[in-house]
Amino acid sequence: MRKILAALLIGAAAAAGAGAAMAQDGPLRIEIDQGVIEPLPYAVPDFVPETPAASEYAAQIARVIAADLSGTGLFREVPASAHISKVASFDSAVKYADWKAVNAQALITGAVSVNGNQLTVRFRGHDVFAEKELGTGLQFNGTTDGWRRMAHKVADAVYSRITGESGYFDSRVVYVSESGPKNDRRKRLAVMDYDGANVQYLTNSASIVLAPRFSPTGDRVLYTSYESGFPQIHVLDVGQVQRKVLSSGDGTMSFAPRFAPDGRTIVYSQTQGGNTDLFSMDISTGAKSRLTSAPSIETAPSFSPDGSQIVFESDRSGSQQLYVMPAGGGEARRISFGEGRYGTPVWSPRGDMIAFTKQNKGRFHIGVMRTDGGEERLLTASFLDEGPTWAPNGRVIMFTRESQGSAGRALLYSVDITGRNLKPVKTPDGASDPAWSPLQN
Repeated sequence: MRKILAALLIGAAAAAGAGAAMAQDGPLRIEIDQGVIEPLPYAVPDFVPETPAASEYAAQIARVIAADLSGTGLFREVPASAHISKVASFDSAVKYADWKAVNAQALITGAVSVNGNQLTVRFRGHDVFAEKELGTGLQFNGTTDGWRRMAHKVADAVYSRITGESGYFDSRVVYVSESGPKNDRRKRLAVMDYDGANVQYLTNSASIVLAPRFSPTGDRVLYTSYESGFPQIHVLDVGQVQRKVLSSGDGTMSFAPRFAPDGRTIVYSQTQGGNTDLFSMDISTGAKSRLTSAPSIETAPSFSPDGSQIVFESDRSGSQQLYVMPAGGGEARRISFGEGRYGTPVWSPRGDMIAFTKQNKGRFHIGVMRTDGGEERLLTASFLDEGPTWAPNGRVIMFTRESQGSAGRALLYSVDITGRNLKPVKTPDGASDPAWSPLQN
């Protein structure tokens, strides 16, 4: 069982089903296991508008920060109705006794100013128990159009300082947006903030699109399109919404692409002569190399973060299982040995785990295992759960869940890698096949 160490640097917290120990001169550390951790109480009063034009953003920024932190399941907001102190000035002294009285163990204060279309956000994190700042005092500058991004950046900074892990709020997700009845489903690529805001459509619904995948820098998306009548790989520039076809050059079907960590190479499946194998391609030159040649179906490849290995699914053993091989091809070793069939493996950004889809006894699951196949753990179970993708910090997984029946629709869900905090992700229409971006610059 994988244990996640969260260093909570805010003085005190309560835990149920988890161990806690206080070091004499150090921070409280809570080891999160399969037990349920009591969320940390915090307060985030509306930020102070320091210019007249900032009034419309100050409260909204605080609300997005609160939604980010509370949405992790690790934090619980003390509602504004319970606040005793009112923050009228960003530079005024904090009345810690008032925040202790409402059981807020962490406090986030901030200020917003607007000059033309330029927006500045200042903020501080406070350890209420120790009556001192957390060392998160920062300033973010941007435009008024990007106010949500600055809120996510603040939340990332607070989350990172309190948990000891990198954040994931200032990120995006590309996915397949689905509309129309089940027997006439229209699909197009869309990209959104990780929380479902700021949806932008990247393609129309004139042809089927599948398996979008972000580049390591988040500026391009690979996907499979049936525009030509059979699957071909396309690459799209997200900012300019321009695309080109990465053709195999011989009329064969190519699909399930994914970028290498260097962003210059892709790995994908290609069907030729009734056989499906893995290939790699240099995007700039189009030069390709064959990585497998087994008389079986090899697909859904995913690179390790250091680019040295590839995990993929194959039925070479007689059933759909997971294998790992060197990135340049070579001998593959099987890593899945549980009951059922395994597919859609994705390597964690941390490099220590692989997420996958598992089908067993009529149920679908999202699960994780160590890279050698050990410590398998199933996080979800439903009629149809599939296609996991990792948050940039390797702490949360997003996936597709489809409901049963003729009126069933696909939606996006997320879950912590402990199996806690399962929740839907809001999208305007049905949604499937998500892929998380790295943190934005």
